[in-house]
Amino acid sequence: MEDPVQTPTDLDVLRRRVQQAIDGQIAGATKSLAAIGEETAPLVSAVSGLLSGGKGLRAGFLYWGYRAAGGPDSDELVRLAASMEFFQAAALLHDDVMDRSDTRRGMPSAHRAVASLHSRNGWAGDADRFGEGTAILAGDLCLTWCDELYATCGLPGEQLARGRRLFDDMRTQLMGGQFLDLLESARGWDGLGLDARIASARKVIRFKSAKYTIEHPLLIGALVGGAPEAAIAPLSDYGLALGEAFQLRDDLLGVFGDPEATGKPAGDDLREGKRTVLVAHALDAASDDDRDDVERLLGRDDLDLVGVESIRRILVDTGAVERVESLIGELALEAQRAVDRARQTGAYDPSALDVLEDLVAVATARHS
Repeated sequence: MEDPVQTPTDLDVLRRRVQQAIDGQIAGATKSLAAIGEETAPLVSAVSGLLSGGKGLRAGFLYWGYRAAGGPDSDELVRLAASMEFFQAAALLHDDVMDRSDTRRGMPSAHRAVASLHSRNGWAGDADRFGEGTAILAGDLCLTWCDELYATCGLPGEQLARGRRLFDDMRTQLMGGQFLDLLESARGWDGLGLDARIASARKVIRFKSAKYTIEHPLLIGALVGGAPEAAIAPLSDYGLALGEAFQLRDDLLGVFGDPEATGKPAGDDLREGKRTVLVAHALDAASDDDRDDVERLLGRDDLDLVGVESIRRILVDTGAVERVESLIGELALEAQRAVDRARQTGAYDPSALDVLEDLVAVATARHS
């Protein structure tokens, strides 16, 4: 076992150990696929490529939830934490297909890469459909491997059983959140006022992102580590607040982020037509002409940089960016206060709670 992780400055240490656990899981599962033959290589590559170089935040929150509950560092814990990264990969693979995203982390998204392989080899049928089908199957494999890694991480079965119900809820609720996102895009916001639009966008954030990004991994780790149910509420409050702040930052980066840092083309969220809190504020405060421009340009596949800059200007001029930044600050403060409440329970390791407090800035003050 490597030296145990102590502080957020050791995130690279934890990330490296999680990557080793990921690689080990893929290598073991590949042996099972070997019975089929080397033809399955593109399927495995779609997973391994995506799981190289991620932030590892979900694994990190599970790890520190376990440590906060008093559990020790171990390779078995790191393997359990790595299961969250397979779940994240499944969500990204499926999400990129649904959003028709061309890139992920600066590289072609899995379905685009496999479509290119189809075209290069001159195979029969539609290359895009082949790529999408492969990405869906790769996502399903990640769900399988996520469950397998959870069950076989090496921690005692009675510990894992304490987090199993929430682990299952996490996977079920994310699929519901993904559907909710599709539904809200299809139904649109016609006839809804600002408050209703913001409530709609924040509900999508909660169930599509906030819960499985921070709250659920953190609580699973804490429960497996032995945290009493009666002391879980502050960690839940922390995870929900910070998870929403994390996604709101992501929404800003999806419009204003540097493509070199985000790995996504400039304004990609605008082309996808995402109905975010940011957009809700802009539509409410914009002039009639600016509102018409946003509604005309949002969701266009052919949106060019001129169109992106036009929407960016409106988002800034209407104060939408400032309002979202303010909300991120409020949610970050809410998360910090939740850590204070967790301290008052006396159920958690103070040094691990210090880490969770420091991770507020790591999750919100970021550029990628």
